[in-house]
Amino acid sequence: MNFKSTAALALIALLSGTAAVAQTKAPEPDFTLSYNVGVTTDYRFRSLSQTSFKPALQAGADFSHKSGLYLGVWGANVNWIKDYVGATKGSMELDLYGGFKTEVAKDLGLDLGLIAYQYPGNTAGDVTNFVNANTTEIYGALTYKIVTVKYSYSTSNFIANSNSSGSYYVEAAANLDVGNGITITPHVGYQSIPNVTADAGNYTDFSLTVAKDLGNGLSASVVAYATDAKDSFYKVSPTGNLGNTGLAVGLKYSF
Repeated sequence: MNFKSTAALALIALLSGTAAVAQTKAPEPDFTLSYNVGVTTDYRFRSLSQTSFKPALQAGADFSHKSGLYLGVWGANVNWIKDYVGATKGSMELDLYGGFKTEVAKDLGLDLGLIAYQYPGNTAGDVTNFVNANTTEIYGALTYKIVTVKYSYSTSNFIANSNSSGSYYVEAAANLDVGNGITITPHVGYQSIPNVTADAGNYTDFSLTVAKDLGNGLSASVVAYATDAKDSFYKVSPTGNLGNTGLAVGLKYSF
């Protein structure tokens, strides 16, 4: 074998080894920790304004383990406890949640968890016909490709309503990737609150989100909301019906 042949074989071996290294996948980390901060012109929860149609600052952190277990915390300013309930204190929402996600079949994901909506120091329970606003829910969700259906059930009184344990919310949404970093998400949900006269707390809500990935962890969104929430239960002067049709523009940074 001459020198040229030996050199050619060595070069082929080197290139083959380089390609093998390039194709080797990095091992999956045991866990990830992420953070987010954002602002919105109107913070809505199940299409009801939590800030009386005013802006909100929001921030959160998420821990995710490769086993499927996850934990998170998220917070925002709110107005409804004072404006709607009439309490003297309760200007912050702090959500604590945890659960388990797994793939049960091809393209079919399962998410089971618990979330505690906390309103530190709220005095909603001091107001006649209301109770402490802190609420705990368990939830389960199934995702098939782009469609997710979710059921949430309150194990405590629900959002300051007395005798409302057993409230539930069922929802469905689709996440449509239309390219160029743009996603469109139509959503429909139904909230039920027991032991309310004439079922006045029950309502259906609709939303349509258009989000744009701006790169480097920054994203923007525009959300349109509509509900059939009843004035008799959700309207307070001068705020108006918390489920009124509206738009919210948001900006979020994730890192």
